Amino acid sequence: MTNPILSIIIISYNTRDMTLACLASVYAQTQTPFEVIVVDNASSDGSADAIAAAYPQATVLVETHNHGFAGAHHIAMPHATAPWVLLLNPDTLVLDGALDKLLAFAKERPAAGIWGGRTVHADGTLNPYSCWGRMTLWSLFCRTSGLTGVFPKSAVFNPEAFGDWPRDTVREVDIVAGCLFLLTRQTWDDLGGLDPIFYMYGEEADLCLRAKAQGMQPTVTPTATIVHYGAASETVQADKVVRLLLAKAELIKRHFSPATRGLGRHLLRFWPLSRALALSVVRREKAGEWYQVWARRAEWQDGFAPDIKSVATLGGQPRDGAPPAQD
Repeated sequence: MTNPILSIIIISYNTRDMTLACLASVYAQTQTPFEVIVVDNASSDGSADAIAAAYPQATVLVETHNHGFAGAHHIAMPHATAPWVLLLNPDTLVLDGALDKLLAFAKERPAAGIWGGRTVHADGTLNPYSCWGRMTLWSLFCRTSGLTGVFPKSAVFNPEAFGDWPRDTVREVDIVAGCLFLLTRQTWDDLGGLDPIFYMYGEEADLCLRAKAQGMQPTVTPTATIVHYGAASETVQADKVVRLLLAKAELIKRHFSPATRGLGRHLLRFWPLSRALALSVVRREKAGEWYQVWARRAEWQDGFAPDIKSVATLGGQPRDGAPPAQD
């Protein structure tokens, strides 16, 4: 593609068929001049060869090491030539010109800095995980105490998920999910992009909160709708929750005030235990997974080790697009 306006970056890991379907929808539903960059994170299912064969016009970067979601984007970014960058999950399908509509919306509201859309499940029902409210002491208390579970549709007791808001209106949010995440290349460079210290989960929350600290206001629109299947590369529940809580602990370290950080960490620490205790009464088969997460709290309760380098400590985007070492 000559002079693309939009660089679409997809990170693939053992999602061959979904990635191929995603790309088919991108090419069928997008009129804006674009380029596609796929980073294959050491898949073992033939993803890279299949994608390269089906879409020779795309740039396919074949890695022999899994760099994680954030790290892989730093490998892709030196190959991106457009002024706009879209992060798109491989387990998505673009509907009804969604990418064109998202770009048009972004041009109408340039102050937002980061833009997202609406996601639905394969059957067309709402998938609410296209955006989030920021984690706070109140949201942590509601989750740990069980109020979020008892009142999931309440915006008061489930503030991170905005209660039962159906994502059918334009709204300023704290966090746009990485499955459909639009920003300018200039914003990516200014903020240093996704921080590779977040190997999985939390990377888009960190980037959005850093953007908000610079005066941006991430915003979503219902006019840009995609299918998002979700969890295509993650199968072990306890491991998934451990990774999620590790990222949340790091977000508390980075984005809570010094006065609230300690209490926030304590509330987070006891969430899996309270969840396990509650499930032991109503769903014993699920309680064991949460007891596992609680037993493994030394792995996640303090966030990332201080000797792991991040975008912040490197002073911006890693040189030559290479992610900081994770091992």
